[in-house]
Amino acid sequence: MYTISVQTHYDAAHLLRDYEGKCARLHGHRYVVEVALQVREVGSMGMAYDFGDLKEHLKELADSFDHQNLNEIPPFTEIESTAENQARFFFDEMKKRLPPELAGGLLYARVSESLGQWAQYGL
Repeated sequence: MYTISVQTHYDAAHLLRDYEGKCARLHGHRYVVEVALQVREVGSMGMAYDFGDLKEHLKELADSFDHQNLNEIPPFTEIESTAENQARFFFDEMKKRLPPELAGGLLYARVSESLGQWAQYGL
């Protein structure tokens, strides 16, 4: 099996509506989002999937969050904007953007809101 991974980042504000503590107040993070794709065989060029294409898909999604209040962007108008929920959002949206024959190989989406702590959603 081959696994490739790409990362990008976005700066965004949010608050946790149903949380008692300092995160209930508006605050910001430099989020880092990473996705990993796994395939059994590489193509004729020796690549599992083009890093540039994978990163472009991820960056388009991340850019829609950059310098925004996440609580004002669906689906986070209805659900908490936790790292866990963001990871699931990226996983689900990346599956839609990948070619159908590769979408099942998406292993995970991981969102870090600060160094050393992250949430991951996937297989």
